[in-house]
Amino acid sequence: MCLLTLLLFQCKQQEVYQDEVYQKPPMDSDPAAPPLSAEESMKKMYLPGGFELELVASEPMIEEPIDIAWDGDGKMYVVELLTYMQDIDATNENEPWSRVSVLEDTDGDGVMDKNTVFVDSLLLPRIILPLDDRVIIGETYTRNLWSYRDTDGDRVADEKELVFETESRFRGNLEHQSANLTWNIDNWLYLSKDAFRFRWEDGQLQIDTMLDAPTGQYGLTQDETGRMYYSRAGGEVVALGFQQHPSYGILEMEGRWADDFEEPWPIIGTPDVQGGEKRLRPDRTLNKFTGVSGQEIFLGDRLPVYGDLFVPEPVGRLVRRATVTTVDGKRVLANPYDKTEFLASTDPNFRPVRAATGPDGCLYIVDMYRGIIQEGNWTREGSFLRPEVKRRKLDENIGRGRIYRVVHKQMKPYPPEKLLAKSSKELVPFLGHPNGWYRMTAQKLLILKKDQTVINQLEAVLKDNESAWASLFSDQDFGIQRLHALWTLDGLGALDRQLLLEKLEDTDARVRSAAIRIGEGYLAKGDEELMAKMNGMIDDPNTEVLIQLVLSAKSYLNREEARKLITAIEESNPANEVIKASAVQTPLEVEELKKKFILVNDRLRASIIRGFETYKGLCATCHGKSGEGIKDLAPPLVGSPRIMGTDLRTPVKILLNGLTGEIDGKSYSVMVSMKNNDDQWIADVLTYVREDLGDGGRRITPGHVKGLRELYQDREEYWTIPELEKEANEYTN
Repeated sequence: MCLLTLLLFQCKQQEVYQDEVYQKPPMDSDPAAPPLSAEESMKKMYLPGGFELELVASEPMIEEPIDIAWDGDGKMYVVELLTYMQDIDATNENEPWSRVSVLEDTDGDGVMDKNTVFVDSLLLPRIILPLDDRVIIGETYTRNLWSYRDTDGDRVADEKELVFETESRFRGNLEHQSANLTWNIDNWLYLSKDAFRFRWEDGQLQIDTMLDAPTGQYGLTQDETGRMYYSRAGGEVVALGFQQHPSYGILEMEGRWADDFEEPWPIIGTPDVQGGEKRLRPDRTLNKFTGVSGQEIFLGDRLPVYGDLFVPEPVGRLVRRATVTTVDGKRVLANPYDKTEFLASTDPNFRPVRAATGPDGCLYIVDMYRGIIQEGNWTREGSFLRPEVKRRKLDENIGRGRIYRVVHKQMKPYPPEKLLAKSSKELVPFLGHPNGWYRMTAQKLLILKKDQTVINQLEAVLKDNESAWASLFSDQDFGIQRLHALWTLDGLGALDRQLLLEKLEDTDARVRSAAIRIGEGYLAKGDEELMAKMNGMIDDPNTEVLIQLVLSAKSYLNREEARKLITAIEESNPANEVIKASAVQTPLEVEELKKKFILVNDRLRASIIRGFETYKGLCATCHGKSGEGIKDLAPPLVGSPRIMGTDLRTPVKILLNGLTGEIDGKSYSVMVSMKNNDDQWIADVLTYVREDLGDGGRRITPGHVKGLRELYQDREEYWTIPELEKEANEYTN
């Protein structure tokens, strides 16, 4: 069907099914938590009318699943964190005992019936990305990435190659590390955090730095044009980063969520929340999203929810569905149900951690199915969680896990098409498949093949601006097929400049926007014809095209040319909030820091900048961008006598062992230990905070950290304010 018809169909279906909300069961505010079989657990799950849940795999076939991904033939790779929180103290968590398994449905009934361990002896793998017959896997605490391949067809990897190597390592809590390497439609590979990206070239990943990027945690997804959606559990942020592509930096806006969007609606009491009592309603249900992870923009064609965002919330035992609309150029997320969730369970061990669009057009949900979901930093002595876990025996439920798929009564799934053996010519039609999984997989495989013989075929697709190019699919979207053909030609390094210029006038706004982005390389070289074309587009009827013009102009035209084009678009669109925000020429923060501290010595300035990068990506999530604090989450740093004062021991001790209890008469979330980071890291963070957010003073050095680390090496408990004040007084006297 054409795009307009498809959109109208979706809107109609959403209006119908959002009213068929399930009847909520009686609330159990303090549920017992014995583990149930998968069949028993499914009886406790609730979905809107028309939707059903099917079991795809469960223990003993899989254990502790955290992520899934499919290769081009539809084989499912499952990441299993076999050492994650096997007891309340996270004993042996950092042992290399985890694995990636490959699951297959050999009889086509939708249920996995064959399981093979693809790679074992892994240390908490957090990245999996199938390429062709190779699979990229990344583990915790290292930035190195490896390609694994099964060369003899037994589903067991027997070839291992290092595809990205660096001495830089992740340190600290595993929840704060990068994950979810994602092949974007622009052929760059992005992570859930970090201001850099990768390109696959000659069997290696080549790194490229970006100006800035949103900071997420576990989970990363993209819509049909490559716009990415992040989530940040630590900062209790359901979704962020979706106003513009991360290659242009960070743009967060007020009103990006509809009213009450941050409120989850569990159907069971959730007393085991790391935020403590302040995160619970009177009925003991979660009052704000806190464990968000593994989100997915659904691009399948077997559910009437195309383009919606699905965000698992394992603490609330639910999955949020969010519709995405545009208001004055700004994307806004909303819950289509009234105080109800898309999927919710009364089983306290239901722990959804990942949603994914499958090759059968359905939505898959990974359920880690366990008692404790929080990492060990949150369950230590003195935490709110520890007695709660012990009381309800949550630490006894380990070694299980389930994978489900959501189906619809009126839309039958189809068996996966095998793409790996197809020729480049055979792959091209899949660039317009109604299921986005096929579109992205076909594009990725075409890039990996580097087959130049398909260029003419791709150009023919791209030039067909109006009518139906020969298709395998009756409901193919030819605009989206042209979009993928454009990015595929770019990825092959074979996009003709003249054809690119023509695509600035494509009938599909998605193609026009992409052509502007791809043309940035020419803009940087001063291509006058392209500049003239862009100037002629300032009256384009599509908001997304205008926003892309502003972003590209700001990034790649010289200041005078950019100013004229941006000003003209701003004046013609005074109500468009995103155009106004995107037009602001923001200075590079690092460059500003260098200017601010130009008179200090090189070593101190380097420490400040390193600390800033860490603060921005980690600490600001809780303490605010400028150290102003965030209500109920973390106290302000600015003006804090514990951080900014003359006592250098207290701030170091807080970072080494964490902090719990009231602070200045107010309750906040627990500050977890950062002792897994090295002495320089801790010194850098505190140096930045004291120098840039405070008034400076005596510098904290790695030597200070080392001495206190050794002094309190046997301490495992969090600090409290009374303890810190008592020790500070004793030390001073």
